[in-house]
Amino acid sequence: MHVLCAPRGAPLVAVLSANIVSKRPIMTDDALQQTLHDHLAWWGLRHFTADRDYFLWQRQQLSVDELNQLHLHAERKHVGDRSDEVAFYDLAAQPKILPVLYSQRYEYYEAVATRAVPHLREAKTVLDFGCGVGILTSFYARLFPETNFVGVDRSSASIAVAREKADQLGLHNLRFECVDVEVEPLSGSYDIVVTAHALVQAEQDPGLPSQSWRTFERGHNSSQQRSFEQRTGLAARLDRLCQVLDPSGRMIVNEKTRQLARRVPFQRALANRGLQLIEPPALIRYRTVEEVVDDGPCYVLCREGDATLSWDESPECDEGRPFNPDEVPTTDDSNVPLYENHWPSAQAAWEQLKDRDIIGEMTRQAPDGRQVHAERGSSHERHYLYCANTFDQRQLVIVEEARSAMLDAYYQEILRELP
Repeated sequence: MHVLCAPRGAPLVAVLSANIVSKRPIMTDDALQQTLHDHLAWWGLRHFTADRDYFLWQRQQLSVDELNQLHLHAERKHVGDRSDEVAFYDLAAQPKILPVLYSQRYEYYEAVATRAVPHLREAKTVLDFGCGVGILTSFYARLFPETNFVGVDRSSASIAVAREKADQLGLHNLRFECVDVEVEPLSGSYDIVVTAHALVQAEQDPGLPSQSWRTFERGHNSSQQRSFEQRTGLAARLDRLCQVLDPSGRMIVNEKTRQLARRVPFQRALANRGLQLIEPPALIRYRTVEEVVDDGPCYVLCREGDATLSWDESPECDEGRPFNPDEVPTTDDSNVPLYENHWPSAQAAWEQLKDRDIIGEMTRQAPDGRQVHAERGSSHERHYLYCANTFDQRQLVIVEEARSAMLDAYYQEILRELP
């Protein structure tokens, strides 16, 4: 097997320029991308842009029994406890399954690596928490042979594969440890802590609701915050990482917290532990084959120094149509509303409706305070349907009076479906 390996002590890619202080190589973006592609190919990963091609290859590589077993473990991981999660990643580390499954994440590796690498150049010690089989950890170690890397994961099968691959690559600056931080602490001290999709792994958790359906603001309820951190496992994991982060070190964090209801409590957990933003959070978008994934934000954090950036708890800019109540366009298509917005910006559009005449409305509130609101009304000879809840979902549909019966039907349907 051909192994891409630089001479001892030499960088993996061509040096185009050098930092006088660190003497570490600086790469162009193209050089970094090509080096990563070569590394992923060494791992057996392939880049697919069409579902048809990927699933054909998947069926060629795995038997029906193996696919069924993988799907079963994936379902258990989604609804089960942490033992089901570990079992899934243990299975994913098997030699036949590993390249097939992780090829889905090809562009994810591109997105994460290109953001992490610039911050690793000056580091002496780096912890990769939740490293899995070590695909990116080994990539970082190959780029920076003078830096000591430690990869940590609680899947013993993943760690076994990671160690084997590191030996094959001849990486003497990299070691892997199997640690479940909910049971035992981490050891050492690190200049940089890198973690991706390892702190908030409860993807089905909706997060922290807003104060009411009328606002995106969250109250500062310490009980709700503590509950979120405990049920997602965030508290124990983040505390462990803070314990081993050098006082002058940095933490690079990328989690599935794009939804505002998850982003706000996650950011508060970071801030409550003294972590500060070094640069604006980066929104990440990539594809898992054909499916577009909006991920992140990616945070670069420190614990020392003056904070110059504040935490943003407002909705991000979305794709909702701009709205001017005086210039609502007409349409000849009876199936197309005059205006339709399914994004958080629909709230601003609803607030701009002049002289709203409410025909019917209903607000349901659950025992835990969650709310869902549906409103049917008119504004200047136009009719609208507006829906909102405390998890930042908004919808506004506007039609002319001749089609108002359509909104009546939708409104009644929504009322029947309200909990």
